[in-house]
Amino acid sequence: MSESTAAWVAAGVRAVIGAHTQAQDAGRTDDIVALYTPDAVLELPGMEPVEGYDALREAFKAWEPAQPQLHLVTNTVVTATADGGATATSDVAFLQRGETGWAVQLVGHYDDTLRLHEGAWRLHRRSTTFQ
Repeated sequence: MSESTAAWVAAGVRAVIGAHTQAQDAGRTDDIVALYTPDAVLELPGMEPVEGYDALREAFKAWEPAQPQLHLVTNTVVTATADGGATATSDVAFLQRGETGWAVQLVGHYDDTLRLHEGAWRLHRRSTTFQ
């Protein structure tokens, strides 16, 4: 893989992760769902996997923020895969603003698998773990 191809993959994957974070914190459910492939799977601790657009839309709609929140995603490492896809691992801290200010609610890790779908990078699988 050429250096320019690797850079293109990394930039595309990071753009999806950033767009997801900003849309989720703003409560833009349809924008979030658009960042997934139609057969995507979201795995969260203690829950059954969320699979496909309809289930993703229902889940993210239920999680729309009732108060200001921030997902701070960092330390993202992107790797292109032999099948033309990519993987990304990231650390995440979830903060909410309450009466006394911002507070960390959760710290965790994203393991993402992405694919090109209709010419754009999309999440195919996101597995979240909490620490």
